Amino acid sequence: MTDPAHRLFAVESTLAQADDGKVKISIRLDRQEMDAAEEAAYRKIVRQVRLPGFRPGRAPRKVLEARLGAGYIRAEAMQDALPDYYQQAVVRHDVDVIAPPEIDITDGRDDGGVSFEAVVEVRPEVTADGYDALTVEIPSPLPTDEEIKTRIDALRAQFSELETVNRPAIDTDHVTIDVVGSQNGVDVEGLTVSDYTYEVGSGAVVPEIDENLRGAKVGDILEFNARHPDESIEDLLRFRILVKEVQARILPELDDDLVSAASEFDTVADFRDDVTERLTELKTAQVRMLFRERISEAVAHLVVADLPEALIVTETERRLGDLQQVLENQNGTLEEYLTATGQTTDELRDQLREAAEQNVRLDLALRAVADAEELEVDDADLQAEADRTAERLELDPAEVRDRLARSGGWSALRAERRKAMALDWLMKNAAVTDPDGVAIARELLAPPPDAPGATVTESDDVADGFEESDESDEETD
Repeated sequence: MTDPAHRLFAVESTLAQADDGKVKISIRLDRQEMDAAEEAAYRKIVRQVRLPGFRPGRAPRKVLEARLGAGYIRAEAMQDALPDYYQQAVVRHDVDVIAPPEIDITDGRDDGGVSFEAVVEVRPEVTADGYDALTVEIPSPLPTDEEIKTRIDALRAQFSELETVNRPAIDTDHVTIDVVGSQNGVDVEGLTVSDYTYEVGSGAVVPEIDENLRGAKVGDILEFNARHPDESIEDLLRFRILVKEVQARILPELDDDLVSAASEFDTVADFRDDVTERLTELKTAQVRMLFRERISEAVAHLVVADLPEALIVTETERRLGDLQQVLENQNGTLEEYLTATGQTTDELRDQLREAAEQNVRLDLALRAVADAEELEVDDADLQAEADRTAERLELDPAEVRDRLARSGGWSALRAERRKAMALDWLMKNAAVTDPDGVAIARELLAPPPDAPGATVTESDDVADGFEESDESDEETD
């Protein structure tokens, strides 16, 4: 893979396959590189250690070694330098690591150059057999006549009148009732009232009220139990309702006069066309989002391989961190959230883990589709994406490119773009039907021309990496 800002690293390293989905990276640092690492370690330590007779940072190295031990500085140098050289080798060999490495020093622990091996788990390559024959069921994005009528009737309802009727109550009727609501034999404040006007079907209090009022007549006395609106309260409510009057809502005739008085349109035809157009736009946007969810669920389901625990844990912790950030932005805490939801931290993690597993399956599935369809991203596209990231974070584009090169971010960015392309491919090639099995025209699901490019991740890893790097730089300074 060629990256837009490819770097050659001087450190000698080789890559080999290991067992259990891991690779082994062998790295050799010559004496000159270790000497530089030891000098950097000495300069760091000498600023931290206070020795009698020497100003801070001025103690000679031999004096410092005599105080701390001959191998202390070298050990500190390896602790500081080896992770950096390991990261360089990861970038050089384009290794997609998913867990911390197991590092073993094989030569040069005491002097001279150093050789070490890093065994690390990598993202597995899986298959998503059947991705090219997916069928997804979604609602039709076209509004039905009933949906259009409901929207039009909402305008008519603004000018409706009530008329007393001698029949059982139905939805949209207004009933006058006396209500006694109690709990454990004690009247509940706010649920006991006389001559109260209630719209049947509105669900304004508890569902059981509407269920009992449907079909009720004047003079009926209704008695029933209901769950408390506050789900944390287990004791049932007891209702006694006397029906005193039933009034039907009479809608005015839909004509040009009503339309012109209540809207910006002069005719019923123009008003109906506008309602249809707006409802179509709304339903299409909703169905398009649902289509993405359904196709994502379908392709993720095709991954039957065991998921690496490291990926699941990482994704679970990322979601937990995102939740904590949201709570902090709302001046809340995780502890308060757990108390409000009645959960423990472990129960919350278990809940987040289910979604994490689904996201890991989707990640692997989309990578598999991208490989199978040989979907590739050109360097110009990556450069443009990096420039957009730089603009969003108000950073110098050259600095962003350099950080991407040093951190291996180009590979991560390329992978995200390929996954987005794979999802687009699936949305263009999967069979789509409504619940009745009728095919839905593909053009109805196409995004508008000015819509942003598709993304499949729930966090901006590249941007997050830059922000973390900024914080790290500030701490170093």
